[in-house]
Amino acid sequence: MEYNIIHNEEKSRFETEVEGLLSLVDYRKRDNIFLVTHTEVPPQLEGRGIAGALTRTLLDYIRDNGYKVHPICPYTKAYIQRHPEYEDIVAGNEG
Repeated sequence: MEYNIIHNEEKSRFETEVEGLLSLVDYRKRDNIFLVTHTEVPPQLEGRGIAGALTRTLLDYIRDNGYKVHPICPYTKAYIQRHPEYEDIVAGNEG
């Protein structure tokens, strides 16, 4: 399923609204590194792939703009482990 995911730079997060409920991935940006701190999907929306879509959009944004990611959020860490194509943008994995 496709979601309308917005990069809300003012609030340092990627977000989408589904059925009137907000799902999001929070980050803090330090220099060229995105520290991903939190992923949140309301319980009634779980199991629809929303967290994965948000995380994929965030990671693609990071890659497309030449940044690196430091996953603090357990969901983001697990997502990158399941999708090794993103390991090259993990801060500390270069070289």
